[in-house]
Amino acid sequence: MTGPSLFARPRRSRRGAALTLVFVSVLATGAAAGTWKETGHPADGQQVSGRAADGAGHGHRPTRSGRLAGAHPDGSGAADDVVSRSGDRWSTAFSAREYEDFQRELGGEYVGVGLWLRQAPDGRALVSRVRPGSPAAAAGLRPGDELRAVDGVASRGSPVTEVVARLRGDAGPAAEGAAPGAGSGVTLELGRGARQWTETLRRARMRDQNVITDRPDGPDGPTRIKVGAFTSGTGEEIRRAVRTASPRGGVLLDLRGNTGGLVDEAVTAASAFLDGGLVATYDVRGSQRALYAKGGGNPDIPVAVLVDGGTMSAGELLAGALQDRGRAVVVGTPTFGKGSVQLPSAQPDGSVAELTVGRYRMPSGREVDEHGITPDLIAEDDAPARARTVLSGLGGGA
Repeated sequence: MTGPSLFARPRRSRRGAALTLVFVSVLATGAAAGTWKETGHPADGQQVSGRAADGAGHGHRPTRSGRLAGAHPDGSGAADDVVSRSGDRWSTAFSAREYEDFQRELGGEYVGVGLWLRQAPDGRALVSRVRPGSPAAAAGLRPGDELRAVDGVASRGSPVTEVVARLRGDAGPAAEGAAPGAGSGVTLELGRGARQWTETLRRARMRDQNVITDRPDGPDGPTRIKVGAFTSGTGEEIRRAVRTASPRGGVLLDLRGNTGGLVDEAVTAASAFLDGGLVATYDVRGSQRALYAKGGGNPDIPVAVLVDGGTMSAGELLAGALQDRGRAVVVGTPTFGKGSVQLPSAQPDGSVAELTVGRYRMPSGREVDEHGITPDLIAEDDAPARARTVLSGLGGGA
């Protein structure tokens, strides 16, 4: 094993969606969807990732209800049994096919139609973003459109994650067999004002960016770095962005909606702002281990970090480490609170079970699991503006 990784992803037991930490070298790559532009907020404080999209490779799959004891049509029998006996709230069971699909998703690919969704206060599923060049974009879908139904199943009132699963083909009878691939059809019932129509799209295989960087205020203004997930290469992308950032403008690191990822990448990202030193500790069945930043970072550039309830796992680790080390002011709302460690175990039938084996802690010794990271400055809709003010006070640009 090369070290832990922290990723928001599904679990298939009745306790609902979960986030996991995976110790396995084959999970060395990943995908992240992200956009600097705001894409809306979940309704009523519901904590779903800001990357809730059919293209979010780590979107939650819904619980499969009605399964008979001992019946495992998807081939996850042994893993399901292990997870069921464990009583572990964060455990996950995968069939061999599901695990292969997950590895492919971590490799940067996903199958979908290119829609990001949010839930309106009245329960409607609304399009918050359309991926350029996607099947949804080709069909003329726009942000604000209502997704009324997917393959005849009404979307209103359903969790966004379940609607996402239908778009991807991870829900319903099809999910019990071979997952629909690129080229498979999905029928969407849509609404836009008084107009209502039906569109059949063909799913496509796509890739997403990990990091989006810009300087909206010019070369001397803050460098904004939006990180959707910590996947292979993300840490170095962040390090390069920090190296080219204006010392006067500082860095605004946006981890809102970050679904986690590879812990080594989060540590590499922390190294961009630190010149060595402790990032976090974690334990595996009682054996404590430490994660250290690399030398050569920029310990002087002003940094503000944006977080929210969708900031999870590796995103929390980075935010908490920079906060504890006095390297950043954290702005936003409390994070999700996932700091437990899961270890995958292959079963005789080829399925994979993951069970909790430990927790990780910040440099100060505080635990993240079930607590999350509390920002230094609580802010909601005005969080970006407040963070910019903080940067100016730290010596960064206004």
